[in-house]
Amino acid sequence: MKIPVILLNYNSASDCRKCVGFLKRQEDVNLEIIIVDNASSDAALANELCKEQGLTFIPADVNRGYNAGNNIGLRYAASKGYKYALIANPDMEFPDPHYVKRLAQELDSTPQAVVVGSDIVTPDGIHQNPMLPDGGWTHSFGWIKDLIHPQKQQEGYDFIGDYNTTAQCFKLSGCALMVRLDYISRLGYFDEYPFLYCEEAILAKQVAHSGHKMRYVADTTAVHRHIPSAKGDPRPRFRQWQRSRLYFIRRYSGYPWYGRMLSSLSWRMYFTLMLFAFSLKNANNDYASNI
Repeated sequence: MKIPVILLNYNSASDCRKCVGFLKRQEDVNLEIIIVDNASSDAALANELCKEQGLTFIPADVNRGYNAGNNIGLRYAASKGYKYALIANPDMEFPDPHYVKRLAQELDSTPQAVVVGSDIVTPDGIHQNPMLPDGGWTHSFGWIKDLIHPQKQQEGYDFIGDYNTTAQCFKLSGCALMVRLDYISRLGYFDEYPFLYCEEAILAKQVAHSGHKMRYVADTTAVHRHIPSAKGDPRPRFRQWQRSRLYFIRRYSGYPWYGRMLSSLSWRMYFTLMLFAFSLKNANNDYASNI
């Protein structure tokens, strides 16, 4: 079986090169590695990598966000008649040489499943899959408790379920997952309203509402070598997160009208506090640097 792997590049050509190195070591599967460039400043480097390694390079005219960029690769894969596609962030590592084959086997053996993901850990051993349901609208106030009593990262966050057992799950991390292409095309591909954030929550709701399933595979692991501090000023990302979260509440949450109203109010309060805190921190840093 030949399976396309979609890497969405945005100024991370060096990460793409590392990820391709892991993918090239996959066994018992034939891959077409596709790099979709989301109007990056290092698009030339990504294109050079594709020419050097015999990969497929698809440039986007403009960066319209994570889902829109991945949709470019998914539409290309669907047009070539592929059955499944693996979507992976460039900062992913796949030490298991049978990783792609294992996910495809899970889709083969579980016809009702349309999305499958694996155990994913950080370099520190923090598990990122499988994710639990978002909960009702009252969970939108959980950030208050977290501010008072911050959660300690041990083996996983409190929204991570049983990572030791292969089973049906509600939600999977978008940093590495395999999708059934006929389902994704019927869905109309990923919702492109969010530029960043809430993509997993939206996809989980879409799958659940359509009567299909997500599957978590415990016996293969990928490493997410994510470096938050490398992304600079967090305020633009917080604004994108607010935009996506409020859209999710309005369009996909399924909360009653009062739940949508209160949930939206809670998140607006949270984002306002966070933006104020970051602005205050920057002002203090600027003051200290001028002393």
